[in-house]
Amino acid sequence: MFKRILVPLDGSNRAERAIPVAARIARSTGGSVILLRIVSTSIEFWPYMAPQPTLAQTAIDADLEDASKYLVSVAALPELSGVSTETMTLYGPIAATILSVAYSHDVDMVVICSHGYTGVTRWIMGSVAEKIARHSAVPVLILREGGPMPADPHMDGRPFRVLVPLDGSTHAKVAIESAATLASTLAIPGQRALHLVRVVKPRIDETTLTPEQCGGEQEQGVQKARKYLSSTVEHIREGLIAHSVKELGLTVTWSVAVDTDVASAIVRVGENGEDVEGAGVFGGCDVIAIATHGYGGLQRWVMGSVTERVLNAARLPMLIVRPSDMVDKSHVQEEKSTVAIPQ
Repeated sequence: MFKRILVPLDGSNRAERAIPVAARIARSTGGSVILLRIVSTSIEFWPYMAPQPTLAQTAIDADLEDASKYLVSVAALPELSGVSTETMTLYGPIAATILSVAYSHDVDMVVICSHGYTGVTRWIMGSVAEKIARHSAVPVLILREGGPMPADPHMDGRPFRVLVPLDGSTHAKVAIESAATLASTLAIPGQRALHLVRVVKPRIDETTLTPEQCGGEQEQGVQKARKYLSSTVEHIREGLIAHSVKELGLTVTWSVAVDTDVASAIVRVGENGEDVEGAGVFGGCDVIAIATHGYGGLQRWVMGSVTERVLNAARLPMLIVRPSDMVDKSHVQEEKSTVAIPQ
């Protein structure tokens, strides 16, 4: 259950777009929101400030004070009305400090906005957001600038749907539970849905196989994927895996996509929709939830390949989940230089 939601802010309106989403999740769970602002002196100023420790500390203290006042004003926003809200101002390296706070304050989810691949400021993909997604011990919900917000209600009554890509591994299925929990916090009963997808890469090797043989192998792969997904859905319905899905009454559909590029297929299914086995046609999803092994992953869902490429390409919000046995807490040790100002 997502009870403690961490929202890192940098003072921009873009970063603040995470606030309504975090507040909605917290209201649904009866939880709380932690607003975090980190002061990190830009590296280009250090050659001038390093020889003058007093000047450096004065600048840091001033930045911390400004950050503290900023968070007080944000905590008073109408979006957070009625939500238990904490504020925290720290000094240190941005990504490492966010991870440290998430670990040391028993956070259940991090909600962060990102410019995406073409971003040019502090929260660019490939920098802070990517590092958080790569190393966080808790699920990370990444919202995209210019993309849809999952807190917006569907006025047409269609389901709030979370896409969960699977690759046949046990680790990939870890995302199902978190996806179901997220759907239950952002959608009303009767409008919560999951869609499972597995991508089959076509066999294109006419040097050793005829086109008919390539087509036959591809069809075998599709049939195997269909059987796997159908079996997974049955296990969910029977409560054998992802128990919360059955308890929360989510609708579960599935489909198989054939594509030479796994990441592109995931984005296409999530954003455009396609024929769903046994359920007609649906109009796309609201969030993509994907499990990742992180930077040192061993199988297909490795950060640096499929997950990172989907992050760079998708306009949809993404929920990144790391299996507990793949978490490396060496990245969440608090820096000795980190300073806090009590709120």
